[in-house]
Amino acid sequence: MSLPAMKDLLEAGVHFGHQTRKWNPKMKPFIFQERNDIHIIDLMKTLTYVKKAYDAVKEMSRNGGNILFVGTKKQASQSIKEAAEKCDMYYVNNRWLGGMLTNFATIKKSIARLKRIEKEEVDGTFDKLPKKEVILLLKEKDKLEKNFAGIKDMENLPDMIFVIDPMQEHIAVSEARKLGIPVVAVVDTNCNPELIDYPIPGNDDAIRAISLFAGVISSAIIDGQNEAGKETLAKHESTGEIAEEVYDNSATEAAEAIAEQYGVSDQDDQD
Repeated sequence: MSLPAMKDLLEAGVHFGHQTRKWNPKMKPFIFQERNDIHIIDLMKTLTYVKKAYDAVKEMSRNGGNILFVGTKKQASQSIKEAAEKCDMYYVNNRWLGGMLTNFATIKKSIARLKRIEKEEVDGTFDKLPKKEVILLLKEKDKLEKNFAGIKDMENLPDMIFVIDPMQEHIAVSEARKLGIPVVAVVDTNCNPELIDYPIPGNDDAIRAISLFAGVISSAIIDGQNEAGKETLAKHESTGEIAEEVYDNSATEAAEAIAEQYGVSDQDDQD
């Protein structure tokens, strides 16, 4: 998936904002008009800002950065998971626990606990435990999986986060800002875009709109990864050519040194 066209935005219902009484005045620059007490988002602005977000995410990915997808409300959960998995990134789609970023050391302990239970489940440890204890461990594992499955392999803090509905995920946004982690987010008409580094004005409630935006970010990451791969390949090929040239030169120099040492010449070889 590449950048969306105007038709894609319209079909996904990206232009539908919230009721006018729920708006945030700071979203005024992104609002096209009011219709039946609903704010209509200016899709020309959406096209402009989704391109800015795409470019920023692509560049982050090209440089090896990790992006965390965040969307815990029901409409966003599945799309966030699928988009993150498609580009081999991390996600939080069940519940944002306070401190997931600002207290990451503690979060890593919970993840280690999850991995330990998973290991014991398959290595035969459970077979040696009382049935009641096994049941408790499985319940604990299920709870940990719901909260940490998407970040189980995230060894360090993310370099950027992508958020669906920063109002809903205000704690995640706040933690990222506190740590200086750039935030990309879909901002509906009830949001404050000034809190977001790369705001994308659009509907953050409709499943099709959420899926579209999550897909764009996933594509940006993949495009960045592909560019990085091509650059690495080109670098290796260039290094290989240089190495081959150095080898050829060294071989010639070595032959000349041997000839000089033992009085062997090309003419002698021919004789």
